[in-house]
Amino acid sequence: MTARRLFLAQWMGAVALALLGLAAQGQTSSAPSAGTVSLVVVGDIMLEDGPSRAMRRGQDPFAGFAKLFQEADIRIGNLECVVATIGSPEDDKPNVFRVPPSTLKYVKRHLDAVGLANNHSGDYGPQAFAQMLGLLKKEGLGVYGGGLNLTEAHTPWIVERRGLRVAILGYDEFQPRSFEADTDRPGVAWSEDAQVVRDIKAARSRWKADVVIPIMHWGWEDPVSNARQRQLARTMIDAGADAVIGGHPHQVQDTERYRGKPVFYSLGNFVFDGFSDPVNNRGWALRLELDKTGVRDVQVHLAQIGAGGLPKPAGTVAGP
Repeated sequence: MTARRLFLAQWMGAVALALLGLAAQGQTSSAPSAGTVSLVVVGDIMLEDGPSRAMRRGQDPFAGFAKLFQEADIRIGNLECVVATIGSPEDDKPNVFRVPPSTLKYVKRHLDAVGLANNHSGDYGPQAFAQMLGLLKKEGLGVYGGGLNLTEAHTPWIVERRGLRVAILGYDEFQPRSFEADTDRPGVAWSEDAQVVRDIKAARSRWKADVVIPIMHWGWEDPVSNARQRQLARTMIDAGADAVIGGHPHQVQDTERYRGKPVFYSLGNFVFDGFSDPVNNRGWALRLELDKTGVRDVQVHLAQIGAGGLPKPAGTVAGP
């Protein structure tokens, strides 16, 4: 990355904070209101390489954020690797990630569900994907954005806390599309506007959700969201989404509010090894306070990813 591009990325990170209304005075978010439910969402989690070596030593890669997870009602993140013992790497794919089932010991310690709608969960083929689904179910972990078939992949993960029913959907729109689920093939939920709109509406009408949040895997590895991301975010909110949260660009992108609903175009990396540029080693962990009106409050926890791809807290700023 050139010095100019690195400066632009850092500058846009500051702009993103400003767009959110995050105060430079260092204020923190107020205590949750009565009747709210807290949701923590983190970015890309890739457990091979450095994180895998840490786990083999008995080190918990999520330990730096254990308190944040423990204090939340619902905890989710994007699992950007295959958890399996079978399968063959996809042909002509330069980077493929697979970790053993033992890694789920640490995932389930901190998370309630993981997103599978990304460009790595199919790295070892549909059989490995199906095995991963079984392993996640065995460990009591929920799944969104993937399934044993097309219907399952587009079915929201429903979680209820204190009478509030929350639906989480997941979608991938970064190649290869061969990872997409079909009527008789395991895989991810691919993002097509008309289907996404139907899924969001069904989350309320069929699944009786009070809050609906789609999690996206989209965009280019740039500091600013592109026109496609912005168009789809608006489409989803027009369809009834209460917030839109994205990942894949491996860095934090800009944010906005549309019709009063927050859009986080990319949270960046969370547990992820292999990047040397500072912009790729910073991410956001969001804490959202939800009630039946949607998102009441946002708090952004900054993550600094250190050697071996493990995140450490780097401060907290208040959301809008």
